[in-house]
Amino acid sequence: MTTSIDISEKSGVRYLHFGSSWVQGAMRIARPWNLELEYTREMMASLLLRSDARWPKRILLIGLGAASLTKFLYRHRPDAHLTIVEIEPSVVAAARHFFKFPDDDKRIHLIVADGAEYILGTDKKFDLILVDGFNEHAHPGQLNSLPFYQACRSRLNDQGVLAVNLLGLCTGVIGGFAHILKAFDEQALLFPRCESGNTIAFAREGDPVCICLDEFKAAVLTLKTNTGLNLLPTLARLENKFPDKRFSF
Repeated sequence: MTTSIDISEKSGVRYLHFGSSWVQGAMRIARPWNLELEYTREMMASLLLRSDARWPKRILLIGLGAASLTKFLYRHRPDAHLTIVEIEPSVVAAARHFFKFPDDDKRIHLIVADGAEYILGTDKKFDLILVDGFNEHAHPGQLNSLPFYQACRSRLNDQGVLAVNLLGLCTGVIGGFAHILKAFDEQALLFPRCESGNTIAFAREGDPVCICLDEFKAAVLTLKTNTGLNLLPTLARLENKFPDKRFSF
C-alpha cells in the first residue's frame, strides 16, 4: 500500500507529511540546502566524531524524507558518495518535485527498497550510516531492532559511525538504544533529547570516540563557519549532561 503524501507550507517552510500531522521532513524554501529541523542538525554531529576533515567518503542513508540530510551532505562533503534507501516511491517523487533532491547519478545511488532488507542483504561497506525511517504513525518498524543494528555494524568500515534518530515514548527510545548498545558491545552514546522529542544515538566501529567539549566547541564553530550548521544548542545540552566536559564511547 502506497503511503499518502501531503505537502504543506507555513512561514516560508515546506513540510512533508505521510497522511497525518507528523512532520516527516521540512525545507525552508529560501534556503533549501540548510537543515531546518533540529534533529537533522544533531544527526550531523556525526561529522565531528572522526578527526579526518574529509570523512566520510561512503555514506548510507536509510529513509529519504524531504532529502534534508542528503542535500546537506551532497553540498558539504563533495568527495562523498551517497547511497539512499527509501521504501516508498511516493516519497522519492515528493523529494524530487518539492524538495530539490539533487540529480546526480555519479554521486547519488537511490534505491527504492526496504531499508532493513537492504542492510541485511548488501555486502557494501560504509563510513557513515544514518537511519531516519518512520511510517505515518512515526513507528520505525524493523529499523529499530537488534538484527537490524547488528547488520548495520557489519556494514561499517573500520572507523565507521552509525547515527540513528530515535523517536517515541521514553521506553521506546530506551528500548531502541538498548538494541544499539547490544549490537555494538556498549560502544554507543545517546545524546540528550532534542526539544522536538527526537533523541539521536551514535555508535562506532574501530577507535574509541573520546571528545573534550572544549575541543568539540572549536569543531562546532568551524563547522558553523564552513556550512552554516549551528550545533551550539547541542553543545549546551552536552555540557549539562557531561559535567566533566567530555564524552566517549
